[in-house]
Amino acid sequence: MDKGVVIVTGGSRGIGAATAMLAASRGYALVVNYASNAAAAEAVCAAIHAEGGTAVAVRGDVSDEADIDHIFAAADRVGRLAGLVNNAGAVDVAARVEDFDLARLSRMFAVNTFGSILCAGRAVKRMSTRHGGAGGSIVNVTSAAAKLGAPGVYVDYGAAKGAVDSLTVGLALEVAGEGIRVNGVRPGIIDTEIHAGTGEPDRAARMAASLPMSRLGRAQEVAQAIVWLLSDEASYTTGSVINVTGGRGVAP
Repeated sequence: MDKGVVIVTGGSRGIGAATAMLAASRGYALVVNYASNAAAAEAVCAAIHAEGGTAVAVRGDVSDEADIDHIFAAADRVGRLAGLVNNAGAVDVAARVEDFDLARLSRMFAVNTFGSILCAGRAVKRMSTRHGGAGGSIVNVTSAAAKLGAPGVYVDYGAAKGAVDSLTVGLALEVAGEGIRVNGVRPGIIDTEIHAGTGEPDRAARMAASLPMSRLGRAQEVAQAIVWLLSDEASYTTGSVINVTGGRGVAP
C-alpha cells in the first residue's frame, strides 16, 4: 500500500533520523532533509534502502525560503505528500536574556519558528482538500523548554518553541475540515547531539539523575510518538501536543 511521502526536516541525526527510519518501516517514502551533513543524511537513506524502503536526502536550510521550495519540489518528484515532520531546530550557547543580540534571536526564530510555519504552509498547499489534495498530517517537534522557559540557558529557544506550540493549535483548527491533522510532540531531555550546541555537550548526562524517571530519553521514544501522530491510528487527534519528557515539566 502506497502511504505517500513524508518530509522530515533535520532528518540526518537524532530525533529526525530515528523518525525517518521508523516512518520508512511503516511504509512511507521519505525525504530526509539536512542543512549541512550530507554524509549523515545519506547514511539514514542507506539504512532505509537496506530494509527495502524509499528515501532521498535533500539539502536545505529551513530558514531560507528558496531552500524550502527546493525540499518540497524534491518531495513532489518522489510522490504524493502525506506528511511533514517539522523537526529541524537550532540552539545556541547558554546565555541570559540580557546577553542576547538580534543576530542570535534572528537565527533562533528563523530556524525554529519561521521555518516551521513556512514548511507547514507548503505542506497545506499540497495536502489540503481545499487545494485538491488528499489530506495528510503535520507533526511539529517542539520542546519542554516551551513550557519551562529554559532560564539561564536559552530562553530564546523556549520562546521560539512556544510559538511552535501556538502554531500547532492554530493551524490544526484552520485546516481541520480540509483533511489535515496538525499535532506536536514536546521532547524533554533526550540523548542527542543537540546539547553540544549549548556549549555544554555533557549537559544532558549531568541532568539525568535529576529527572523524574532518572534517565535520558531516547530519540526512538520520541520518534514513536511522531510516527503514531502521522498515522491513521491517530485519525481523531488534532491540535494536541504530546509530552515525551519522562515526566519533566508536566506537573501543574
